[in-house]
Amino acid sequence: MLKFWLSLGTQSFGGGTATLALIRREVVDRNKWMDDSEFVKDWALCQISPGINLLGMTILLGRRLGGTPGIAIALFGLLFPSTVITVVITAFYAHFKDLATVRAALHGVIPATVGLGLLTAFKMVWPLLQTSKREGGGPLAFACALAVGAGLAVAAANAPVVLVLCAAGGLGALFWHAWSKKHSPDGRTP
Repeated sequence: MLKFWLSLGTQSFGGGTATLALIRREVVDRNKWMDDSEFVKDWALCQISPGINLLGMTILLGRRLGGTPGIAIALFGLLFPSTVITVVITAFYAHFKDLATVRAALHGVIPATVGLGLLTAFKMVWPLLQTSKREGGGPLAFACALAVGAGLAVAAANAPVVLVLCAAGGLGALFWHAWSKKHSPDGRTP
């Protein structure tokens, strides 16, 4: 487990989105320790809790894979190599930041990071949309409207993220309760 997290810690370049994509690829696609749905649910839990989301996800995965010792191993493995690499890169960057080559390289890194973020977002929303589609047109339309509405609330109205997440959770609970009651054979919410 330490080898796994140290490997992630040495590869976690590109910020939170790139690191999340890397963690997801290793945990879901390669090692099959959890499926897409479990990963998305754990990530959603990290989104609504305060603090650094990636550290929350690391703690959840560490606990899932190795209990309390797994938490310490996961945090150390992810943070130690990336901290050392960041300190070294920062020292070099401070010395060479004015070189045209360094500035040009940054122009290439930024679009690549955005691309990784879009890919991760797609891979995380896909299982949710598939589940909503299987449940019927109503849940799919509601999930899409909720995703767009939450994005617009934060982007256009500058609404606080925690408020948007709480509102989305409340609306989701109300919708799911009503939908389940209406579409269950005995008229009860499962």
